[in-house]
Amino acid sequence: MLTQKMRYIAPMDEATFDRQSHEELAAIEDAFADVDPDQVEVHVSDGVLRLDLRDGTKVVINSHRAARQIWMAAISTAWHFDPGVEGKWVAQKTGDELHATLRRLVLDRIGIELTL
Repeated sequence: MLTQKMRYIAPMDEATFDRQSHEELAAIEDAFADVDPDQVEVHVSDGVLRLDLRDGTKVVINSHRAARQIWMAAISTAWHFDPGVEGKWVAQKTGDELHATLRRLVLDRIGIELTL
């Protein structure tokens, strides 16, 4: 959780959201390019990114156009990340940042440090 309050950007139009969320999901997918598929299987379909970790954990990340958020679910937790400053996606409820949350999850579950 972030200790200082994050600033959020104003809601964006649909085209801007689609572009930025697509770029974000592509960047996350790219972060797994050098990870052994026996460690993490990456599946992409219709704007949904699914990660199957070797320990059986499933992580689902997708853009949600109506809410203008990127949603992530894993184990028994779900996050709704809003576009924030400097291209970061931040969950307003918790202050969690998408990249940091995903890095922590993958490290905790299977011991792999992502560059993201």
